[in-house]
Amino acid sequence: MLLAIEQGNTNTLFAVHDGNEWVAQWRTATEPNRTADEYAVWLSQLLVMSGLGLQLDHLDACIISSVVPQSIFNLRNLSRRYLDAEPFIIGENVDLTVAVRTSKPAEVGADRIVNAVGGHIAYNGALIIVDSGTATTLDVVAADGGFEGGAIAPGIHMSVEALHAAAAKLPRVALRNPGRVIGRDTVSAMQSGVFWGYLSLIEGMIARIKAEWDEPMTVIATGGVAALFRDSTSVIDHFDPDLTIRGLLEIYRMNRDQPR
Repeated sequence: MLLAIEQGNTNTLFAVHDGNEWVAQWRTATEPNRTADEYAVWLSQLLVMSGLGLQLDHLDACIISSVVPQSIFNLRNLSRRYLDAEPFIIGENVDLTVAVRTSKPAEVGADRIVNAVGGHIAYNGALIIVDSGTATTLDVVAADGGFEGGAIAPGIHMSVEALHAAAAKLPRVALRNPGRVIGRDTVSAMQSGVFWGYLSLIEGMIARIKAEWDEPMTVIATGGVAALFRDSTSVIDHFDPDLTIRGLLEIYRMNRDQPR
């Protein structure tokens, strides 16, 4: 069984694939200093609680995508020590078979490349992939699967925290659709600015990317915040929460039989 680990700056997803389908998924806060032993205890308990009859030693393969370099040492040790498997690590020891057409390919985040793979195998034609997390990325994938580049903006949570931290009288607010653009009090005004302002950023960037690309494009949204905008815009064609782990599974399948 495959353990796929997708680590962002804020959360880390652990997902188990049995060869046919994803059978379990769990999220935990990203803690760069969490040890392999701590991960193993946490994961063992969740496997038991899943009721699937799984134990840690049932997992015999691992693939890791991380944008937190200091965590990779411990995640690698988790795979080596408890799965008895040398992990596939995006950016280190895997063949992505993806053309990265940027001026500095080595600087492109692992998550963006994995999303490109996951999008290309599921959708036809050129794509815009909107990934809403700690940062919001809008990436262009060509019809042949090549990664063409994109745009990176601060994530919506980061914007909320910055607004609260920088203005003494502004409270911390919950993320939600306030229903109206014109807020009648401070909280609703802040929620409006964050929600509609962020959605306008996404809509505006998609329009500009499409105009620059000048070919039909399909827009895919993924990431923890994507569902917040599901019913509030028509520019997103598909909401796909499994985009990244689909990409990880495809990369694992492309590499598992290669000499290492």
